[in-house]
Amino acid sequence: MATLEESIQVSSHPLLWLRKFLREELAPYDGRAFLVARLATAATLVMIISMTFRTPYGAYAALFALTLSRESLGATAAAVRTLAIGFVFAGAYILFGALLAVGEPMWRLLWVIATLFTIFYAMRVLTNYAAAGRFGYIAVITLPLWDSHVQTELKVENTLWAVFIVTVSSIITFLVELVFKDLRPGDDLIDSIAERLASIEKLLTSYADGHAPDEAAKATITRLAVTGTSRLRRMLHGTGYARHYGEQMGAIVALVGRAVDLAANLATLSIEIEERDRKRIRNVAERIATIRADLARGTVPRPTESSGEGDTGAGVPLLSEIEKTVSLIPAVCTGSQSLGTYAYSPSGNSRLPTLFVPDALSNTEHVRFALRGCLAASLCYIIYNALAWPELSTAVTTCLLTALTTIGASRQKQILRLAGALVGGVLVGIGAQVYILPHLDSIAEFTVLFLAVTIPAAWIITSSPRLSYCGVQIAIAFYLINLQEFKMQTSLEVARDRVIGIVLGLSMMWLAFDRLWGVPAVAGMKKTFISAVRSLAQFLREPSPGELQPMERSYSLRETISSQLDQVRSQADAVLFEFGSSRQQALALRLRIVSCSPQLRTLFVIRTALLKYRLRLPGFELPDIVGMAQQQLDEQMARTMDSIADRMEGKVPKLQVNLEESRNRLEQAISACSPGEREPPHAERLQTLASLSRTAVGLISSFDRECDIERNEIT
Repeated sequence: MATLEESIQVSSHPLLWLRKFLREELAPYDGRAFLVARLATAATLVMIISMTFRTPYGAYAALFALTLSRESLGATAAAVRTLAIGFVFAGAYILFGALLAVGEPMWRLLWVIATLFTIFYAMRVLTNYAAAGRFGYIAVITLPLWDSHVQTELKVENTLWAVFIVTVSSIITFLVELVFKDLRPGDDLIDSIAERLASIEKLLTSYADGHAPDEAAKATITRLAVTGTSRLRRMLHGTGYARHYGEQMGAIVALVGRAVDLAANLATLSIEIEERDRKRIRNVAERIATIRADLARGTVPRPTESSGEGDTGAGVPLLSEIEKTVSLIPAVCTGSQSLGTYAYSPSGNSRLPTLFVPDALSNTEHVRFALRGCLAASLCYIIYNALAWPELSTAVTTCLLTALTTIGASRQKQILRLAGALVGGVLVGIGAQVYILPHLDSIAEFTVLFLAVTIPAAWIITSSPRLSYCGVQIAIAFYLINLQEFKMQTSLEVARDRVIGIVLGLSMMWLAFDRLWGVPAVAGMKKTFISAVRSLAQFLREPSPGELQPMERSYSLRETISSQLDQVRSQADAVLFEFGSSRQQALALRLRIVSCSPQLRTLFVIRTALLKYRLRLPGFELPDIVGMAQQQLDEQMARTMDSIADRMEGKVPKLQVNLEESRNRLEQAISACSPGEREPPHAERLQTLASLSRTAVGLISSFDRECDIERNEIT
């Protein structure tokens, strides 16, 4: 079964597909205009201050304001609080290193290369991504300054100006967020999830009432299916949610996205619905309404009793899959407190924050990413210095900004980068110089032009990752042409040089990220998905015998699994933009992996809850006989996951595992510990363990069957 999105990709003529793609990506959604207003207001205020007080680096400050805004006030405040560390350290590092290597060209080159490698490596291994980004931002925009032939005092002064204006940009962005927060209260993440659930509920209610859904309902569910959940995932990562809340909401987002896909496909079918199926559909719609209401109140979605019809065949295609997906949403939150308890944490974590990610030294991907980024930026640096063409220094900045927003390598990103550079630099930038700027003579008039470019760019930025980077490139190109000097820029040489610099940077990034060490997105998606399955198998075995710090080990594995599942979804988006003779096979593989991923996320969250029993944390103690049975079940589940991963890699599984037998032993042990009169807390604890274990076994069994049925697609 092909998804609605993939059918659009495959069946339509390229030009028709492009028009439909742009219409879906640029369509309004709840809160989009509000977010665009926030972005444009912050960037415009920074531009006015920079032009009024003639501060250097105004283009970079305005761009920083445009891209700094997060999906919540708390996250933006947390991001702004890190500016002191990132900016002060960057300024001190640049001043110290540049003065140390001044007058020695060879030492200068080595220092620049080492600095670029450090920037890209820090972006991958530092837990505080905002601080790493700020350090890199200040470093790359001031590198050309120290190559210029001006007095050292002026170089130091302009470096301090760069630190100051970007700091001001951060503060202004936060103040704008503060004002806009009062204008539109609420949680954007919960509101977006509720919008998707409401669209499914409306569609199913129409079928339950015995008539086909109207065109508006079909259009809404189709738009949400094509848009996907990338914006919701970006909210989770761009905010300071606590670990527990982030993991649960990540699973809920994946399940809701899967339900939207299924409902959108159902809406495309012409079906006759019998009376017994109408009742069943209405039950699902009511469950969705209950879940939506619980989420809106910030309470844990309540599990609903199954009517038993889900085990029988349905006359409505996809109905059983929708039922199963909806039933897993409350299961994700089993045993949780109020969701609001976990909603926001300054560190986004329940433990003390650390400086580096757990696999900073063991994961070779971090080094590979740093080498790629360093190679691209270093080549740009060497080329423009060898040509004695310092105006091309925008190439190095482009490399950093591209790496800040690029996940994976695909033709999609290259198309967006080049299209954005051409639109922002040539069409808008040079077009404004020729036809508009000669007629402007005040900052007020220039502000109107600035808004006319920034608002459309911000609208594109708020699209899904399939298009959003094009908006960033449009803004970069226009700002670098018109905000670098304190006058109306009418020289076409400036525009030409900066556009060429941007194209040079994009070309080097294409060479380093797409041609060297590059792999197709579908291959990367499959590899990452298998790694996630094996990591989850290891997580099921935790804690390992003799483990001295089991909590630290579990934190590390949880972060690894979350990262891997996010990478799978991002790589799946990129697969849609890769073409060739194997495209149909790649789309089939993508479909199977995307449909299995929500189950994997749900299993991950449930295992996190079960781990508390294995670790015997306060309030989760178990009798020894139950603890041994749970450990045996965990080992059997881990072996099953390893067996699935072996099959995906084309290997012969080492053994067959009977999960039901192990689960029965656990339930028998629970029954043996609860005869006659039972202590209520003790009974509740054991019953919760039994319920979670049943759900976990059911998920693994379902995951195993789906991989086996579509074995050719996976392997």
